[in-house]
Amino acid sequence: MAAERGARRLLRTSSFWLCCLLLLGRPAPAAAARSGSPPQSPGSSIRTFTPFYFLVEPVDTLSVRGSSVILNCSAYSEPSPKIEWKKDGTFLNLVSDDRRQLLSDGSLFISSVVHSKHNKPDEGYYQCVATVESLGTIVSRTAKLTVAGLPRFASQPEPSSVYAGNIAILNCEVNVDLVPFVRWEQNRQPLLLDDRVIKLPSGTLVISNATEGDGGLYRCIVESGGPPKYSDEAELKVLPDPEFTSNLVFLKEPSSLVRVIGQSAVLPCVASGLPTPTIRWMKNEEALDTESSEKLVLLAGGSLEISDVTEDDAGTYFCIADNGNETIEAQAEFTVQAQPEFLKQPTNIYAHESMDIVFECEVTGKPTPTVKWVKNGDMVIPSDYFKIVKEHNLQVLGLVKSDEGFYQCIAENDVGNAQAGAQLIILEHAPATAGPLPSAPRDVVASLVSTRFIKLTWRTPASDPHGDNLTYSVFYTKEGIARERVENTSRPGEMQVTIQNLMPATVYIFRVLAQNKHGSGESSAPLRVETQPEVQLPGPAPNIRAYAASPTSITVTWETPLSGNGEIQNYKLYYMEKGTDKEQDVDVSSHSHTINGLKKYTEYSFRVVAYNKHGPGVSTQDVAVRTLSDVPSAAPQNLSLEVRNSKSIVIHWQPPPPATQNGQITGYKIRYRKASRKSDVTETLVTGTQLSHLIEGLDRGTEYNFRVAALTVNGTGPATDWLSAETFESDLDETRVPEVPSSLHVRPLVTSIVVSWTPPENQNIVVRGYAIGYGIGSPHAQTIKVDYKQRYYTIENLDPSSHYVITLKAFNNVGEGIPLYESAVTRPHTDTSEVDLFVINAPYTPVPDPTPMMPPVGVQASILSHDTIRITWADNSLPKHQKITDSRYYTVRWKTNIPANTKYKNANATTLSYLVTGLKANTLYEFSVMVTKGRRSSTWSMTAHGTTFEFVPTSPPKDVTVVSKEGKPRTIIVNWQPPSEANGKITGYIIYYSTDVNAEIHDWVIEPVVGNRLTHQIQELTLDTPYYFKIQARNSKGMGPMSEAVQFRTPKASGSAGKGSRLPDLGSDYKPPMSGSNSPHGSPTSPLDSSMLLVIIVSVGVVTIVVVVVIAVFCTRRTTSHQKKKRAACKSVNGSHKYKGNSKDVKPPDLWIHHERLELKPIDKSPDPNPIMTDTPIPRNSQDITPVDNSMDSNIHQRRNSYRGHESEDSMSTLAGRRGMRPKMMMPFDSQPPQQSVRNTPSTDTMPASSSQTCCTDHQDPEGATSSSYLASSQEEDSGQSLPTAHVRPSHPLKSFAVPAVPPPGPPTYDPALPSTPLLSQQALNHHIHSVKTASIGTLGRSRPPMPVVVPSAPDVQETTRMLEDSESSYEPDELTKEMAHLEGLMKDLNAITTA
Repeated sequence: MAAERGARRLLRTSSFWLCCLLLLGRPAPAAAARSGSPPQSPGSSIRTFTPFYFLVEPVDTLSVRGSSVILNCSAYSEPSPKIEWKKDGTFLNLVSDDRRQLLSDGSLFISSVVHSKHNKPDEGYYQCVATVESLGTIVSRTAKLTVAGLPRFASQPEPSSVYAGNIAILNCEVNVDLVPFVRWEQNRQPLLLDDRVIKLPSGTLVISNATEGDGGLYRCIVESGGPPKYSDEAELKVLPDPEFTSNLVFLKEPSSLVRVIGQSAVLPCVASGLPTPTIRWMKNEEALDTESSEKLVLLAGGSLEISDVTEDDAGTYFCIADNGNETIEAQAEFTVQAQPEFLKQPTNIYAHESMDIVFECEVTGKPTPTVKWVKNGDMVIPSDYFKIVKEHNLQVLGLVKSDEGFYQCIAENDVGNAQAGAQLIILEHAPATAGPLPSAPRDVVASLVSTRFIKLTWRTPASDPHGDNLTYSVFYTKEGIARERVENTSRPGEMQVTIQNLMPATVYIFRVLAQNKHGSGESSAPLRVETQPEVQLPGPAPNIRAYAASPTSITVTWETPLSGNGEIQNYKLYYMEKGTDKEQDVDVSSHSHTINGLKKYTEYSFRVVAYNKHGPGVSTQDVAVRTLSDVPSAAPQNLSLEVRNSKSIVIHWQPPPPATQNGQITGYKIRYRKASRKSDVTETLVTGTQLSHLIEGLDRGTEYNFRVAALTVNGTGPATDWLSAETFESDLDETRVPEVPSSLHVRPLVTSIVVSWTPPENQNIVVRGYAIGYGIGSPHAQTIKVDYKQRYYTIENLDPSSHYVITLKAFNNVGEGIPLYESAVTRPHTDTSEVDLFVINAPYTPVPDPTPMMPPVGVQASILSHDTIRITWADNSLPKHQKITDSRYYTVRWKTNIPANTKYKNANATTLSYLVTGLKANTLYEFSVMVTKGRRSSTWSMTAHGTTFEFVPTSPPKDVTVVSKEGKPRTIIVNWQPPSEANGKITGYIIYYSTDVNAEIHDWVIEPVVGNRLTHQIQELTLDTPYYFKIQARNSKGMGPMSEAVQFRTPKASGSAGKGSRLPDLGSDYKPPMSGSNSPHGSPTSPLDSSMLLVIIVSVGVVTIVVVVVIAVFCTRRTTSHQKKKRAACKSVNGSHKYKGNSKDVKPPDLWIHHERLELKPIDKSPDPNPIMTDTPIPRNSQDITPVDNSMDSNIHQRRNSYRGHESEDSMSTLAGRRGMRPKMMMPFDSQPPQQSVRNTPSTDTMPASSSQTCCTDHQDPEGATSSSYLASSQEEDSGQSLPTAHVRPSHPLKSFAVPAVPPPGPPTYDPALPSTPLLSQQALNHHIHSVKTASIGTLGRSRPPMPVVVPSAPDVQETTRMLEDSESSYEPDELTKEMAHLEGLMKDLNAITTA
């Protein structure tokens, strides 16, 4: 016994000296943060704000190909900042770039802008980044560099005539960015512009009050850096003034216009007629005075110029033309936009660690700007500690040192962007002045625990029993989070504080510091408190209804919740467009609200959450409603015309884009007219979803114009542009296929065969063309179709000396006729004889057309979306301006090579572009075009290729299987295959699993998996329990559908539960026996030299080994079970279980342990089979996943390898959070009623120290059960020793757990100086983190409330001197003498070892 006690004392003595060594140089705990200006105490160094800002920022720039560009940027700071540039969010490498270089002032110089149709490396968004080492980074506004494209004329001047004194216009429309480079020439001489001759912003030339001198040849020129581009020349004739009058018409009508504040605007309006009209303007039905106004100017022809635009200039403008005989008018909408502008900019802030701060930022602009925050050049992502409050302000909670730097508020809208910044400095606390500092506050307890606030009370420090002049700071944080927040007492001597705005059912860690005039004292031990579950929140609002008020608004109404649990303060209305995952919300104080600005004829879902003083309540069920329909806002697409015969034309079209239909399309309105009589328009209606219509009864050989508009129940939408087609001169029979051609002749050459033929003898049957088939040995290898007028064709690219079979068939719209066959052998390479071309002309054969139709050229595929590609081309048989004036049409065909046997699809178009819709996402297509004019057709053009954009997966992952992992019955492996319709690269999967297949999906547990994996392990499931699994794939565009639920039942327990060895764990309550170790900011340092440190460490290690050997010898001699229990209990009190490993591993542990990663399991089976139900909320959706904080993993992993998150072969996730205010789900894993909660309030520290050991010695459990539970180690660990630690509640949903049996409660002892509370369990001499749990009372939607269990923890070691005094009092004097003698012998042995 004496030897054993001596060993224990020697171990404590060794620990004492080691702690003294590690404490040398350790700073005192951080004092409470102070707000306001920096401290002005004597001797403190005050850090000042460093001026750091941009002198010049880049601006939007328009350039041309081949020119040089400078994007200006200059920043001020001392020392000078380093300037870098970003393009489209990526840093530019200017070191190896020979075209772009950084100038001395920080500007970016591009020597020669590169720009082509397929290569645009210089066009984009540029941003200047300034950095000062050890200070921070700021970013400039974003500037757009636009490079003018290649000059292309959308319209060119056309020959026209004008009567003298009247108005003429000559069009010249080019790309918008090329308008500034347009100029005009008259008779190849530069045209001088004046008040009578002006150029409109579109490039159009307006000549008012025409004179004879205005006649001549006009052309417009585009000079954009390269060679000038000239339009066609057009002659303008000036005719003498006639005697008769003419109708009043608009040559140029005003169109809707958008301008930015400060710019100038021109609303064009040109009218012509005899007598010459006058133009006047009105705005919003008020006449405008253009004569006396300096802001409004009436230009030549009647156009209105508005200079220095302001917001007041916006409105509807009316142009009215009047010549005395008649009056006409046209209107246009003028919209004014404003760039973002700061009403309040962020200001510099001084702060201390753990404080909360707010950067204010108030902006205005039109459209309303969006605001984002940047810290040191990186985007600030909103989280629990970085929040956007009051729309634009940035709130940072619980400051840490790394938060220091420059913060910038960046406002952006469609017009531009702007930035403003401020600096945050984290101040060091002023050093303590000479004098005693207070010790730690005593008896910190949570006297009141609610769902969203906790009230803390404490007693004065032992060093200052009165404490009238002391102030206190309470530091608190969520369990597992490194950030601390601080709350200060309001007046000196106050010993309580209420912490507000907490989250329900959440564990928080609290510690208290006292301050006197000398500085901050020692921190109290951390206190662990869990807030109550939410039970006082409002229920769902009943009778929620939604109805559409207009095509763009919906009104939602509801009533007061039946279970309001107090006064309802306000409501939050959530709404979301169907098919999207972006939910928006708005605060409402009444029982109804109208949401405006919605999309027309679109379905939305709505829900309402009521708020009272405790926070948000239970959400209502979603209600869905669709906005009202409206007239379509776009015209039908892909209008095409097909001439059937001399009296009928078929018109084809496709519906308007889905987003512009604004309702159910009920039909289409077709309007057509003769090209020669534009005023005589005929109208016909097509009902339903019909997309083609036959127009009959037309005149022979006559050109007609057609246009189509879509209809809804609300009216008619905009119509397409007019398209023209000409009927045939005569009719032929097309009720049957053509007969066989009358003759077929072939003439072989070396690599080609000339084929000639004559038409069928019966010429009363329509022949629309001929199909030529050919191939080696078979005529079906290749097929070529030619125009009906063609009589010969040369088949090229053939093999020499090869036998070809050729077939010829005439065809029409009914089908192909009977074929005619011929064969030929191509000549060998050595045959160089001349080629004789001949054509056999029968007497009735028409003269062949020597110039067949040329195929379209320049076919391009422009990808617009995941299912739409626009095909454009050029036609060399058209004039230079590419304007179609005849009845030709184009056929577009397309296909994909996946699968390989896919057939071509075809569509007709009458313009030089076609919109191909209904394509598959992320798929490569090939396109080609053919032109047909009358009865002539070209061959297919060269192919163009395009790959559609990605889209969300439209099918779920397939072949989902679940198997159990061999040797680990509580671990399963989920396998699957990618979706068959991935529609893009899969970037990740989400596994959902639950024990209830009928639970709402937001109540399932979520496991994210990276996209390149097709298997995943899930650990720590409950044995013999059915689980249901679903998998969802995602790509860059979003989430796909879920797979069907797969059921899997985990294996039954095989007798291994509760067995096996578990390594001892230091536990969450571990506290190092040293002063000041509670400060999370401290870091132990030592000023001693390395040799002295090495000697001490080696000495302590040797002593520790000797002590362990002595203890082992004595332990083997104690064989009775009573002595084993007594020794185990005494070791638990003395804290000897806290030391593990070699002496060189002893170091202050990290108190901030990830408790959510620990799990409890009993070593021995409890006599009571009733487990306890868990109260773990499950995330509502995948957006609520909280990433695991791994900042402290390394320290924990060095001491303990039992955390779930560290198993290398498994992917694990820590899950938390839920979507706003759905009822929580309680998941029981037992079938028994919960045990009664047991609470214990041991004595306070005013009791004698020996009472702890007396308790351990005398109070024995006859059943052998202990009150401690055991931390679960990983299944791979083996150890023969299992030591008691504190109970830690698991936080991962659906993971298995166990709770140890609760011992009979001992008699509670109370300190008369401190009122007891039923909400708290305290420990004497205990500086570990206390567990405080409360029952959930009356929780909505639960059949049984969870009953918490509070298990007393083993007490920790106190401060070293206090520890020695406490242990000393448990020995008798004679035993102490023996111990000292034995210790002297051990010290002699130690000296001998160290000397050697």
